[in-house]
Amino acid sequence: MERTKSIAVSGRSHDFLKLAAPCRGPKDFPKLKNDAFLLACRGQETPHVPVWCMRQAGRYLPEFRESRAGKDFFATCRSPSACCELTLQPLRRFPFDAAIIFSDILVIPQAMGMDVQMVAGKGPTFPEPLKEPEDLLLLQSKVDVNKELDYVFKAITLTRHKLEGKVPLIGFTGAPWTLMAYMIEGGGSTTQSKAKRWLYRHPEASHQLLKMLTDIIVEYLLGQVAAGAQALQVFESHAGCLGPAEFQEFSLPYLRDIARKVKDQLKESGQDVPMIVFAKDGHYGLEDLSQSHYEVVGLDWTIDPRSARERTGGKVSLQGNMDPCALYAPKERIYEIVKKMLEGFGTRGYIANLGHGLYPDMDPENVGAFVEAVHAHSRHLLNLK
Repeated sequence: MERTKSIAVSGRSHDFLKLAAPCRGPKDFPKLKNDAFLLACRGQETPHVPVWCMRQAGRYLPEFRESRAGKDFFATCRSPSACCELTLQPLRRFPFDAAIIFSDILVIPQAMGMDVQMVAGKGPTFPEPLKEPEDLLLLQSKVDVNKELDYVFKAITLTRHKLEGKVPLIGFTGAPWTLMAYMIEGGGSTTQSKAKRWLYRHPEASHQLLKMLTDIIVEYLLGQVAAGAQALQVFESHAGCLGPAEFQEFSLPYLRDIARKVKDQLKESGQDVPMIVFAKDGHYGLEDLSQSHYEVVGLDWTIDPRSARERTGGKVSLQGNMDPCALYAPKERIYEIVKKMLEGFGTRGYIANLGHGLYPDMDPENVGAFVEAVHAHSRHLLNLK
């Protein structure tokens, strides 16, 4: 079985976000003007509750669809200028408090030598997924991230400059278990049964792969910070397919290792970059996640805000957790939902977001209403203090 890498082919407006000529390297970045997101990550006081959305650069925006028309998805991911433009698009429309670099979690399996394709109507597809433990020998276990993933770093540096300090830039990665699941399933799955089969039949090989992914992820995140990322999010998108015991063995230790190793290495150079962990449907592990070296725990919409505050005991800031489908509601109803959400979480140590990413058929006007409601109601609550 031969592995091949994917090869790339290279409303309202804010003038400060217009894309221009190539810019400088990862230094001399513009001074940050809005640090509400970073303050909230660290549990400090903010002038308003900061807000951003997962998949805020996405197909719900007509300009995104126009930019992406007729272009291969992963070719776009490998173009720093294209990623920069797509990252900036939502900030031209909405006063988000953070930007997240446009990329994909599956660039890591690609860097390890696996072929990953984005198939229309199907999503990410691995023509030759991992089937048996012997297939691990076909992977590139030691990845030079500066060579294989330099296009992500270049996109981060370019975008950081083009933001002109307006808001912080978030880098991200998929978590080891989530990446492992894709690599074995060969794409999306509702049960992750092929990947979970490995956990039960091949636990040693599973740990081998998870450790391999963890080492690469650590270097990848450090590279993102060196390139200009001001915060990092780790997506454990498939946490909900694990039970508590499997989560404790095959997910949590690696999530902790990533945060600890990244922070230890950053500390050596005097850097302090907040980290967010988002384990979708992993509400059974909330207490453990709050003690896993991350400043922020992201929540999906299945967790009550007050319960989440109680269970995490003030150890971390929280992010989330409005049901994305609430954006189908009329604007007046969105405001009511946001009001209730903010009253549940409180205004300190809190970042407003959705409980998952934006969907392609959502109305941009309702996304704007969500952002406006968070800012307006949080300022109202803060003025009452």
